[in-house]
Amino acid sequence: MPEAQTRKPSRIQQRNRKRILDAALEVFSSHGYRGATLDLIADEAGLSKPNILYYFSGKEDIHVTLLNQLMETWLDPLEDMDAEGDPLEEIMSYVHRKLEMSREFPRESRLFANEILQGAPRMAPHLQTGLKPLFDSKTALIRKWVAEGRLAQVEPRHLLFSIWATTQHYADFDAQVRVLTEGETNVLDGADAFLDQMFRKLLSV
Repeated sequence: MPEAQTRKPSRIQQRNRKRILDAALEVFSSHGYRGATLDLIADEAGLSKPNILYYFSGKEDIHVTLLNQLMETWLDPLEDMDAEGDPLEEIMSYVHRKLEMSREFPRESRLFANEILQGAPRMAPHLQTGLKPLFDSKTALIRKWVAEGRLAQVEPRHLLFSIWATTQHYADFDAQVRVLTEGETNVLDGADAFLDQMFRKLLSV
């Protein structure tokens, strides 16, 4: 194998690659995949377009790289739902972590939402091989908890859909939330308390 293919990237190369990906995340989350261009990414990164193409083959390559990185982060909280833990507390921990991710990763949330709204053309394999088995496993676990009488009667799939909808809303519809709450700075704190109350009432036996 040629030396150029095996040589570890230099610090400058690693820094520039991270700089490009961070800029691309901003552009994709703001403009969507179709509205994003290499010129916009280059401007946001403060690099030339040829410099961008030195590290990535094109816009799709950058987008897929971001999505690949995102999926691991996105699945971790669901992975952490412990079959040996208290069912109600395990689910509430998941609700709170998902809402916190809206605070920590709003651009990533919008990137994911934009991809799904387009029919998941670049993420479909991850949904099938990553999310679907995990989703099936955790809905089976919740169904078991319900059957054991440890949770109220709920349909596990729709429970997870509802958690995603209510928590990711604050990132995906941030512009609307800010207008409707008149720029309230602690809106997520209020959301955290409200969702805790709502899901506890729904799930408690």
